Amino acid sequence: MIAETGHYALVLALALALIQSVVPVAGVRLRDVALMNVARSTALMQFAFAALSFAALTWLHVTSDFSVVNVYENSHSLKPMIYKITGVWGNHEGSMLLWVLILSLFGALVAAFGNNLPRALRALVLAVQAWVGAAFYLFILATSNPFLRIANPPIEGRDLNPILQDIGLALHPPMLYLGYVGFSISFSFAVAALIEGRIDAAWARWVRPWTLMAWIFLTLGIAMGSYWAYYELGWGGWWFWDPVENASLMPWLAGTALLHSAVVMEKREALKVWTILLAILTFSLSLLGTFLVRSGVLTSVHTFASDPARGVFILMILCLFIGGSLGLYAWRAPALKQGGLFAPVSREGALVLNNLLLTTACATVFVGTLYPLALEVLTGDKISVGAPFFNLTFAPLFLPLLLAVPFGTQLAWKRGDLYGAAQRLMAAAALGLVTVALVWAWTRGGGTFAPLMIGVAVYVVVGALSDIVERTQLFRTPLPIALRRARGLPRSAWGTAFAHAGLGIALIGIVCETTWNSESIASMRPNETVTVGGYAVRLDDVTQQQGPNYRASVAHFTVTLDGRTIGTMAPSKRNFSTRGMSTTEAALLTRGASQLYISLGDSHADGSVAVRIYHKPLVLLIWFGPLLMAFGGFLSLTDRRLRVGAPKPAKMARKSGELQAAE
Repeated sequence: MIAETGHYALVLALALALIQSVVPVAGVRLRDVALMNVARSTALMQFAFAALSFAALTWLHVTSDFSVVNVYENSHSLKPMIYKITGVWGNHEGSMLLWVLILSLFGALVAAFGNNLPRALRALVLAVQAWVGAAFYLFILATSNPFLRIANPPIEGRDLNPILQDIGLALHPPMLYLGYVGFSISFSFAVAALIEGRIDAAWARWVRPWTLMAWIFLTLGIAMGSYWAYYELGWGGWWFWDPVENASLMPWLAGTALLHSAVVMEKREALKVWTILLAILTFSLSLLGTFLVRSGVLTSVHTFASDPARGVFILMILCLFIGGSLGLYAWRAPALKQGGLFAPVSREGALVLNNLLLTTACATVFVGTLYPLALEVLTGDKISVGAPFFNLTFAPLFLPLLLAVPFGTQLAWKRGDLYGAAQRLMAAAALGLVTVALVWAWTRGGGTFAPLMIGVAVYVVVGALSDIVERTQLFRTPLPIALRRARGLPRSAWGTAFAHAGLGIALIGIVCETTWNSESIASMRPNETVTVGGYAVRLDDVTQQQGPNYRASVAHFTVTLDGRTIGTMAPSKRNFSTRGMSTTEAALLTRGASQLYISLGDSHADGSVAVRIYHKPLVLLIWFGPLLMAFGGFLSLTDRRLRVGAPKPAKMARKSGELQAAE
């Protein structure tokens, strides 16, 4: 009965999405307020039924109801409860249900909290959101129904993929989907604005919070996925330029560009056409990622499905929404009026440069990811585009971006003073050069450019803080006055500083880990010792343990530094008999921002065991940087200026004042 309830709730959600996609549009055309308001009620009810459907599937997994195909193929009665819950979205059907749940959630949020939007715009935004939702409800019901029954239910399930039985799965996919799907609101705003034919600073102010929210979640999702792969897969890497990893990076790059261009549009009513295009492309790249994961064109640890029929269905959805929105854009964009002008050397100019570099980097990743697939389709030849290509093409684009980031906040709107901005950044540049000299003097080995890149990272971090120093006049006024000014700064100013500083901190971690990483691969017997990165690692013993649904070989290591014991580590290798698979559970010992990393290989007949031991200096900064960036985004999101209407342009305000004076 629970499965049938979930299935019917999904059907009702589809029916509501179809109503929501048609009636409000008719209301806008007829200027009928009642019909426009249908969008709000249907969006809320659609979310309620989608949530009911998802809750039903969750209950089926929690109670191990193996009469449902999805539960049988992805669960086991002995599996820990946390993995029964996360197993709901650890498969294709369940993850697609999570996808539409989040899509309906964002629509419900617009319906509930979009009271400051013009009624016609809100109706069109929710209608476009419903178009996307209806397509994916149809996809689930036609090709990926998670509530299918088994005629003769088995006693036990096949268990979840062992790699996915990790706490990281509880956070990584939902965060990633909140980012992916969150950009659908930006897309809906863009299409609605094109339909209505009115795009102004107020539109940019309305779309920014939704874009920022999606960007925050996508940042966290990518970071969590990177850390999950780092400790779960056992190879010690945190980014492999896997095509599905790239599929999450592309909308992040485009979304970052969209955030910055929306600021220009809000302040100067410029870049209207470009901002609309970015809003369309960002969600289009999210849809592309959905296609890559579920079409079967890629083989990856990240992929869920390999059914060509599903791939064709999603490809049709891609063609419909990407092609349709770009066609609408080509038709309506030429009629949009451009806004205010600005000098090349200005904050607007810096943000345009930011957009050019980010979109070029995104295009580079796009070509490197899809070119092998296109070549195989056209010629049958198979090639591999890996890390060397991306390191040589993507990385150089980020160097000028990093150098330009601190300048953006130092330049004035409309017309800036480049020489004055450079003077204000002299301290940041000097600290960066000092860092280069110190790193060059104190380190041995590694790449020639490593000290330079660490110096650039320090320059970015200090440059981000320089804007706060300038605005509070720290070191030039008494400390109490500076602190009072700091408390009075808009939260978006603090958020920008934290986000830019997080970029520099992540760069320090990336450079240190990739340059001075130490590794030892050895076959060790009990009481043997290996030295890595100055640490002595001794294997004490190897024991067997029984888990809830696996059997594990656990090795115990003692770690010493300069003869002093600093900790113990216990990596394991788990064997899941139901699936006939094994996983490597790495052990981590954290020292400051650095880590010692041990993973186990196969055991040998002579009693030895293969061991990989890494020392990764400052590796945690790789993930602390994105966390700081997301925190900065959250601070900006709480800025009250994002919750009120956009300011009137100066000329309009002046005319209004003149009229009032004349009266």
